[in-house]
Amino acid sequence: MTCTNCGASLTFNQGPMQPAGGYQNAKIPGADKKIAAGICGILLGGLGIHKFILGYQQEGIIYLVMFGIALALAIISCGILTFLVMIPGVLGLVEGIIYLTKSDEEFVHTYIVNKKPWF
Repeated sequence: MTCTNCGASLTFNQGPMQPAGGYQNAKIPGADKKIAAGICGILLGGLGIHKFILGYQQEGIIYLVMFGIALALAIISCGILTFLVMIPGVLGLVEGIIYLTKSDEEFVHTYIVNKKPWF
């Protein structure tokens, strides 16, 4: 086979094309936290466990304090303000879904490399 532009002879391997060795099984560093943070965000979002998994201690403590204050207000008001307890849970649920719907590359770039703590 020859090049249509310059006429040089071209050689190529007739075998099947495959990616470089190990490429198919390559793991992105930090992507292993995506599943754990996503599931904890969905199930335990109000407690902020997903923030601690990603290494965001300050944000995790904010979730814990927010949940504690909401729970205290619900108890003091004899259940009238119980809906406040749902707020951190709903926020955690939304964050967990966001984590799980991102690709591994996008998740690592956003939450591990760039350290974006909120949404």
